[in-house]
Amino acid sequence: MSSLFLFSCVYLCVSTAQKWMYGGLDSNVFLQYLAWVTYPVVLITFSAGFTQILAPQAVGSGIPEMKTILRGVVLKEYLTFKTFVAKVIGLTCALGSGMPLGKEGPFVHIASLCAALLSKFMSLFGGIYENESRNIEMLAAACAVGVGCCFAAPIGGVLFSIEVTSTFFAVRNYWRGFFAATFSAFIFRVLAVWNRDEETITALFKTRFRLDFPFDLQELPAFAVIGIASGFGGALFVYLNRLIVQFIRKQKAINRFLMKKRLLYPALVTLLVSTLTFPPGFGQFMAGKLTQKESLVTLLDNRTWAKQGIAEEFDYIGHSQAWKHPQVNVFVTLVLFIVMKFWMSALATTIPVPCGAFMPVFVIGAAFGRLVGESMAAWFPDGIHTDGTIYPIVPGGYAVVGAAALSGAVTHTVSTAVIVFELTGQISHILPVMIAVILANAVAQSLQPSLYDSIIRIKKLPYLPELGWGHHEKYNIRVEDIMVRDVRYITLNCCYRDLQNVLLTGHLKTLALVESAESMILLGSIERAQLQSLLSQQLGRPKRLEYIRERAVAEKKRLSVMSNPGSDDGSQRVSQEVRFQVRGHLQHWGNKGLFFCSFYCQKFFSHVYLSSQPPPPPPCSPLCVLQISEWEEMQLDEQVNFNNCKIDPAPFQLVERTSLHKTHTIFSLLGLDHAYVTSIGRLIGVVSLKEVRVDFRRSVFFSVVIWLLCFFVLPASPSLPVCHTGIQLYHSLTGPYERGDSLGCWCA
Repeated sequence: MSSLFLFSCVYLCVSTAQKWMYGGLDSNVFLQYLAWVTYPVVLITFSAGFTQILAPQAVGSGIPEMKTILRGVVLKEYLTFKTFVAKVIGLTCALGSGMPLGKEGPFVHIASLCAALLSKFMSLFGGIYENESRNIEMLAAACAVGVGCCFAAPIGGVLFSIEVTSTFFAVRNYWRGFFAATFSAFIFRVLAVWNRDEETITALFKTRFRLDFPFDLQELPAFAVIGIASGFGGALFVYLNRLIVQFIRKQKAINRFLMKKRLLYPALVTLLVSTLTFPPGFGQFMAGKLTQKESLVTLLDNRTWAKQGIAEEFDYIGHSQAWKHPQVNVFVTLVLFIVMKFWMSALATTIPVPCGAFMPVFVIGAAFGRLVGESMAAWFPDGIHTDGTIYPIVPGGYAVVGAAALSGAVTHTVSTAVIVFELTGQISHILPVMIAVILANAVAQSLQPSLYDSIIRIKKLPYLPELGWGHHEKYNIRVEDIMVRDVRYITLNCCYRDLQNVLLTGHLKTLALVESAESMILLGSIERAQLQSLLSQQLGRPKRLEYIRERAVAEKKRLSVMSNPGSDDGSQRVSQEVRFQVRGHLQHWGNKGLFFCSFYCQKFFSHVYLSSQPPPPPPCSPLCVLQISEWEEMQLDEQVNFNNCKIDPAPFQLVERTSLHKTHTIFSLLGLDHAYVTSIGRLIGVVSLKEVRVDFRRSVFFSVVIWLLCFFVLPASPSLPVCHTGIQLYHSLTGPYERGDSLGCWCA
């Protein structure tokens, strides 16, 4: 975790340098504006350019990609050293710019990169580190480490990583995640003490709420309102973020222009956000000079800013002074902060730099909770009376509830409640936090996918969508309706020519092995690399050299018989080198095109292997080329010997009547990318992750369309109520499919 701590130190120095430059020019507002705007524009532009040149895969959060990788899908270049360097440097510059960007997602990606590189290094020593499942376990623990060291919250980090990256979690990885996350958070905070940033190991944003009576039961409705409003706000944030990306992609002229000028878009967005947050300008109405950390510290303050709606009565000290304006009430400042930061964060997270969205959303939620808390304090200036005792309102507790609720609504997680407990060091508001987070999740999940699932859809990553509520149609669709019937297979008695044809005409990673083309009994599956190895052994260099050696020996015997042993000319002719060149061309499987093999043969082959300089190539003999070509044809016509080939005797199989719901569950649980469909042992088709993903979305869309038709479009019959007619029509249309039907006819 030293790399993450080094990143934090560099980020702190960069952000401090901006404030120093801005504060040193207080005599000239124009120069202050140039310093305030130029600094983040340069950093964001450098981050975008550096990342684009070195490793474009480092752009964005990294959690959607890790979620896809842990699903079993291989994403190229996402876990390489180049991506690690681009992620660390790009994230440092992006956060140092002061833009409303987060670091939790990139920290997860960086920790996963460290785990992947460490596993790759340890695999050089062999042993258990060569196992692929061990690498997946390492990545699962790394995701917990990334969240744990980001907020010094190991328990919340493990739970959050499970919620956002795993559909099904292996319990055996539970203690590994806790072990790694605990040590990462400990080292992260110890290094902070060693760097004299902290006196001892404490919570990152420690609060001092009263413990004897933190809240009254009469305040629970206000906490519930925060949760419900945060649910709508989280869904709106995800929708707005996706809307911005889709708008840019649909405008072809703008898209083409931005593709040519890749650094223009991040520079313009940064210029806009920096201009609006300029403290002497509009930023004075929204605490523009505060960083995200400073804003969060002030929002979690347990003191009340406004008493009876008058903010001037509060003694503003330190960073809290940024929320005070002589002409604007603190409520207006909070509203402007929430509204402006909301769309700024949604816009900033679309910049092609390494960044996340958790921290900006967390701060916005804290501001919203603070607004509700200050409103409650203004409505009840003397506090809430309970048994004759007056307990004043604590707006900081409302800020904690709002931060957990909004961040949980955006990410569709409940573990944000645990994160705020570890973040603040107090669990006094555990009940209102849990109520708000659960309500926020219930509202947000019914309206929009999580932010990470939304990014997966935008990037079109090969990940299965989650099982939604309802959608009975997925129980009526069966595997036989979506499977691919034209299956590539090889038979047990096939020849090498069949292998060559299969490898040339397709790019499948595995092929089915059947008993014969007539019976189609599935015997197992063979990987493409194994088939390539078989074909290479049959037509490769060793076999060709063996054939040339046999031909040379036969030629030698023929010349010995034809020559006269007593003749000097005959002995000279016998000792003469027999040399020929073979230029055979065989189209190689895959995308490598044609390759040429050249062999030189002499009378004694030991001289060929021992000589350092190869003999000069003589003119090619048409007869030799013809002989080699005939030899290749003979080799291709031989029957394949599978004795030395690794065959999976039990590939994953589904019966033809398996429902789409069960197929989705099996693919998600086992991390499959394909499965064979059999009927009484006979291979009849194959279904891959692509078919399951596409048809599952079609079934959801089809179900929604039918319900809309049933309840809002089609008229009800006179004898039955509208709902009864709709339900009857729905069940009649969504009955069991006939064999061979598909969703295409319904969705056309």
